[in-house]
Amino acid sequence: MKLTAHENIEAPVGFVNNYLTDFDFWERSAMRRGAEVERLDHLQQPGAGMEWRIGFLYHAKKRNLELKLLKLEPEHVLEFDCMAQPAEAVLRIELAEMGPRRTRVSVHLEVKPRTMAARLFLQSLKLAKAKVTRRFALRLSQSAADIEDRFRQATKA
Repeated sequence: MKLTAHENIEAPVGFVNNYLTDFDFWERSAMRRGAEVERLDHLQQPGAGMEWRIGFLYHAKKRNLELKLLKLEPEHVLEFDCMAQPAEAVLRIELAEMGPRRTRVSVHLEVKPRTMAARLFLQSLKLAKAKVTRRFALRLSQSAADIEDRFRQATKA
Protein backbone atom coordinates (compact mmCIF):
# COMPACT_ATOMS: atom_id res chain seq x y z
CA MET A 1 0.00 0.00 0.00
CA LYS A 2 1.37 3.40 -0.98
CA LEU A 3 0.48 6.74 0.62
CA THR A 4 1.69 10.15 -0.49
CA ALA A 5 1.14 13.65 0.85
CA HIS A 6 2.63 17.08 0.16
CA GLU A 7 2.67 20.21 2.28
CA ASN A 8 4.14 23.68 1.84
CA ILE A 9 5.81 25.06 4.96
CA GLU A 10 6.51 28.73 5.64
CA ALA A 11 10.10 28.16 6.76
CA PRO A 12 13.48 27.90 4.99
CA VAL A 13 14.57 24.47 3.80
CA GLY A 14 17.56 24.53 6.19
CA PHE A 15 15.31 25.06 9.21
CA VAL A 16 12.94 22.26 8.10
CA ASN A 17 15.90 19.94 7.51
CA ASN A 18 17.34 20.69 10.96
CA TYR A 19 13.95 20.03 12.56
CA LEU A 20 13.50 16.70 10.76
CA THR A 21 17.06 15.51 11.45
CA ASP A 22 17.03 16.36 15.18
CA PHE A 23 16.93 12.67 16.05
CA ASP A 24 17.52 13.27 19.78
CA PHE A 25 14.31 15.37 19.80
CA TRP A 26 12.37 12.57 18.07
CA GLU A 27 13.72 9.96 20.51
CA ARG A 28 12.68 12.07 23.52
CA SER A 29 9.28 12.76 21.94
CA ALA A 30 8.62 9.03 21.47
CA MET A 31 9.70 8.28 25.04
CA ARG A 32 7.38 11.00 26.41
CA ARG A 33 4.54 9.17 24.65
CA GLY A 34 5.46 5.92 26.39
CA ALA A 35 7.62 4.23 23.77
CA GLU A 36 10.85 2.44 24.59
CA VAL A 37 13.59 3.68 22.27
CA GLU A 38 17.00 2.03 21.97
CA ARG A 39 19.68 3.37 19.67
CA LEU A 40 21.45 0.48 17.92
CA ASP A 41 24.25 2.29 16.05
CA HIS A 42 27.26 4.23 17.32
CA LEU A 43 27.35 7.03 14.74
CA GLN A 44 28.38 10.44 16.09
CA GLN A 45 26.82 12.49 13.27
CA PRO A 46 23.40 12.02 11.66
CA GLY A 47 23.75 9.87 8.56
CA ALA A 48 22.80 6.69 6.75
CA GLY A 49 23.11 3.69 9.01
CA MET A 50 21.48 5.20 12.10
CA GLU A 51 19.23 2.58 13.65
CA TRP A 52 16.70 2.32 16.47
CA ARG A 53 14.66 -0.40 18.14
CA ILE A 54 11.29 0.94 19.27
CA GLY A 55 8.73 -0.76 21.49
CA PHE A 56 5.27 0.62 22.16
CA LEU A 57 1.71 -0.35 23.03
CA TYR A 58 -0.84 -0.26 20.23
CA HIS A 59 -4.37 -1.50 20.77
CA ALA A 60 -3.30 -2.91 24.14
CA LYS A 61 -0.64 -5.10 22.53
CA LYS A 62 3.14 -4.69 22.72
CA ARG A 63 4.61 -3.86 19.29
CA ASN A 64 8.25 -3.74 18.28
CA LEU A 65 9.91 -2.32 15.23
CA GLU A 66 13.34 -1.49 13.94
CA LEU A 67 13.86 1.79 12.17
CA LYS A 68 16.92 2.39 10.01
CA LEU A 69 17.98 5.56 8.21
CA LEU A 70 18.81 4.40 4.69
CA LYS A 71 19.55 7.73 3.05
CA LEU A 72 20.25 11.25 4.25
CA GLU A 73 20.89 13.99 1.73
CA PRO A 74 20.73 17.22 3.77
CA GLU A 75 18.01 19.58 2.59
CA HIS A 76 16.83 17.04 -0.01
CA VAL A 77 15.95 13.48 1.12
CA LEU A 78 15.48 11.36 4.24
CA GLU A 79 14.64 7.71 3.69
CA PHE A 80 13.84 5.19 6.43
CA ASP A 81 13.30 1.45 6.46
CA CYS A 82 10.88 0.19 9.09
CA MET A 83 10.81 -3.51 9.94
CA ALA A 84 8.14 -5.01 12.18
CA GLN A 85 6.89 -8.55 12.61
CA PRO A 86 3.74 -8.20 10.51
CA ALA A 87 4.93 -5.68 7.90
CA GLU A 88 7.78 -3.63 6.55
CA ALA A 89 7.67 -0.08 5.26
CA VAL A 90 9.81 2.49 3.50
CA LEU A 91 9.27 6.14 4.43
CA ARG A 92 10.73 8.76 2.11
CA ILE A 93 10.68 12.48 2.95
CA GLU A 94 11.67 14.87 0.19
CA LEU A 95 12.37 18.57 0.72
CA ALA A 96 12.22 21.15 -2.07
CA GLU A 97 13.09 24.81 -1.66
CA MET A 98 10.21 26.89 -3.03
CA GLY A 99 11.74 30.22 -2.02
CA PRO A 100 13.95 31.71 0.68
CA ARG A 101 11.27 31.15 3.36
CA ARG A 102 9.14 28.39 1.87
CA THR A 103 9.71 24.63 1.65
CA ARG A 104 7.66 21.86 0.09
CA VAL A 105 7.70 18.57 2.00
CA SER A 106 6.63 15.41 0.19
CA VAL A 107 6.13 12.24 2.21
CA HIS A 108 5.86 8.83 0.57
CA LEU A 109 5.08 5.69 2.58
CA GLU A 110 5.02 2.20 1.13
CA VAL A 111 3.91 -0.65 3.39
CA LYS A 112 4.36 -4.31 2.45
CA PRO A 113 2.86 -7.16 4.48
CA ARG A 114 5.05 -9.96 5.83
CA THR A 115 2.25 -12.11 7.28
CA MET A 116 -1.20 -13.20 6.19
CA ALA A 117 -2.79 -11.15 8.99
CA ALA A 118 -0.94 -8.06 7.77
CA ARG A 119 -2.04 -8.76 4.21
CA LEU A 120 -5.68 -8.86 5.35
CA PHE A 121 -5.25 -5.70 7.41
CA LEU A 122 -3.69 -3.82 4.49
CA GLN A 123 -6.44 -5.05 2.20
CA SER A 124 -9.03 -3.53 4.55
CA LEU A 125 -7.06 -0.26 4.55
CA LYS A 126 -7.06 -0.25 0.76
CA LEU A 127 -10.86 -0.38 0.85
CA ALA A 128 -10.81 2.81 2.92
CA LYS A 129 -7.86 4.35 1.08
CA ALA A 130 -9.48 7.78 0.65
CA LYS A 131 -10.04 8.07 4.41
CA VAL A 132 -6.56 6.74 5.23
CA THR A 133 -4.98 9.16 2.73
CA ARG A 134 -6.91 12.10 4.25
CA ARG A 135 -5.72 11.17 7.75
CA PHE A 136 -2.14 10.78 6.49
CA ALA A 137 -2.28 14.23 4.85
CA LEU A 138 -3.87 15.73 7.98
CA ARG A 139 -1.03 14.41 10.14
CA LEU A 140 1.52 15.92 7.74
CA SER A 141 -0.38 19.20 7.85
CA GLN A 142 -0.27 19.20 11.66
CA SER A 143 3.48 18.52 11.59
CA ALA A 144 3.95 21.35 9.09
CA ALA A 145 2.08 23.72 11.41
CA ASP A 146 4.38 22.66 14.29
CA ILE A 147 7.46 23.41 12.16
CA GLU A 148 6.05 26.82 11.17
CA ASP A 149 5.33 27.65 14.84
CA ARG A 150 8.88 26.71 15.83
CA PHE A 151 10.27 28.82 13.01
CA ARG A 152 8.21 31.84 14.08
CA GLN A 153 9.40 31.40 17.68
CA ALA A 154 13.02 31.08 16.55
CA THR A 155 12.83 34.25 14.45
CA LYS A 156 11.26 36.25 17.30
CA ALA A 157 14.16 35.48 19.63
